[in-house]
Amino acid sequence: MNLHYIDLGIILLYLIATIFIGYWVSKRASQSIKSYFLGGNSLPWYFLGVSNASGMFDIAGTMLLVYWLSLYGLKSIWIPWVWPVFNQIFLMVYLSAWLRRSNVMTGAEWIKTRFGTGMGAKLSHIVVVIFALVSVIGFLSYGFKGIGKFTTSFLPPLVSNLETLAKYPQINENLYALILMAITTFYVVKGGMFSVVITEVIQYGILTIAAVAIGIIAISHISPDAINAVVPEGWKSVWFGWHIGLDWNNLSPAASPKLTAFSDWIAKDGYEMFGLFFIMMLFKGIFLSAAGPAPNYDMQRVLSTRTPSEASKMSSLVSVVLNPTRYFMVAGLSLLALVNFDTLYTASLTKPDFESILPQVLATYVPVGLLGFLMAGLLAAFMSNFAATVNAAPAYIVNDIYKRFINPHASEKKYVKLSYISSLLVVVVGVSVGFMITSINDVVLWITAALWGGYTASNVLKWYWWRFNGFGYFWGMVTGLAAALIMPFFSHTMVGNFPITNNFNMNAFPIIFVISLIGCIAGTLLTKPEDDETLKNFYKNVRPWGFWKPVHKLVIQDNPGFEANKDFKRDMFNVFIGICWQSSLVAFPVFLVLRDWKPLIIALSVVAVTSLILKFNWWNKLKD
Repeated sequence: MNLHYIDLGIILLYLIATIFIGYWVSKRASQSIKSYFLGGNSLPWYFLGVSNASGMFDIAGTMLLVYWLSLYGLKSIWIPWVWPVFNQIFLMVYLSAWLRRSNVMTGAEWIKTRFGTGMGAKLSHIVVVIFALVSVIGFLSYGFKGIGKFTTSFLPPLVSNLETLAKYPQINENLYALILMAITTFYVVKGGMFSVVITEVIQYGILTIAAVAIGIIAISHISPDAINAVVPEGWKSVWFGWHIGLDWNNLSPAASPKLTAFSDWIAKDGYEMFGLFFIMMLFKGIFLSAAGPAPNYDMQRVLSTRTPSEASKMSSLVSVVLNPTRYFMVAGLSLLALVNFDTLYTASLTKPDFESILPQVLATYVPVGLLGFLMAGLLAAFMSNFAATVNAAPAYIVNDIYKRFINPHASEKKYVKLSYISSLLVVVVGVSVGFMITSINDVVLWITAALWGGYTASNVLKWYWWRFNGFGYFWGMVTGLAAALIMPFFSHTMVGNFPITNNFNMNAFPIIFVISLIGCIAGTLLTKPEDDETLKNFYKNVRPWGFWKPVHKLVIQDNPGFEANKDFKRDMFNVFIGICWQSSLVAFPVFLVLRDWKPLIIALSVVAVTSLILKFNWWNKLKD
């Protein structure tokens, strides 16, 4: 389906507006690299929270959530724990405040506050920069693939030659992705963090209207009986046993026969043993969340806040702003797709591309005018995520490589100019990798399993164990990152030019985690501890709990009145309550679109009770 000229006009106006904003704020952003990357630490926490949520409301991820909800029903609310989504709760409760107290610009610069300036710290600094750039490139390729699939469902092909299409089947997807990435890169490069935050706040407003409209369309078009006719027993339940318990082969006669193929997709994903999958997600999620944010746009938002308490508040707002809105949209798209499956997939498709459900539904059911607005909203989702990712990367190149090792006395204008060049370079590399990827899900599997597996061990130990040193961090990251890059080549399936298996995420993580952990412990115990002054300064400023008793003794020798952080039990209780709170924020909009009233009331009650607990046991006790 091609867009009506009215819809195209709306989209064009939106794109022009984003370019204008980039120009408008570029003067303020170019005052210094702190202004460029962190907005001068002057932006209110609620703006940064909305901006962060908007950056996470990416189009590729939304397409993937639609696929998961369509296939797994309410049980799919657990699958994003592979990221894990509840890392936002750990950030909200205590890690954002710990990170912000370091008062640095990037995750690599933070290494200095923890490990000092010795050789171990320098090596750790370099490996964090490498990891940050690898992860940014991974996220850029993920966004590249998602926006290409989305736009080709609406816009006319840029290349229609049959021979060219036969040789390069994804050429139109890639060309449209290039165009949209070029526009977004322009306003990010010009405006830095100011531009990113301002545009993302505006984009979130558009996204909210789009999400509400899609949910209302689904509610008005689809009755509860129609839903029940096309989903298997257990699809509406969030609970599960050892097995997933969804039999798509036993559907109502009113359902499309093609829906029975969904059982094959569950087997392909490797999630049939859902109990084991859940245990692995929980194991991985707790460790990864305790490690703190990866060096990407999420960390940059934390470091951009004005105070540690505002950093915590910002992280809490992400769940409130993002989850209900996004899942109201996801639920509406999924139900429209399931009930009208034959209409959407009129060709003889036994295995449709579920990652394209979102654009197929929009093209079929949304009227002219509103479709252009919704398209602008979903393009805003892509641009928010892409912009946030691009803004995070050059900080590591400029601040952590050029300024620290090459030219520490350059002018601020030179640093900003180099930031422009670095942004462009990172985009070019990310797009190049994107050309080699054929599926959004494949990129997600590699990032959540291999890449995060190599990151976790070093970044858990850095917070909680005083003896852990720069050499331990370096060898843990090196062994983990090397395993992450090598492990896919031991799988049995090639996807495009990238080898991966569908259950790669659960199989690879513990292996890579253990390899990295061995590197951490060996590197630490075979070398000396960090010097006392570095450890004391970190402990006094960041105030972590954990295994810090020897350092605490040194601190109270200088300052007998110093009190250790005794909030471990309260923080862990708040983490548990926060995960329940976040999960209910995800579930209730789905129940609302389903009009499943009893679970809806239960979910809203859980939101209310957990919010009250967090108000008195967390919010009221925040301190800088």
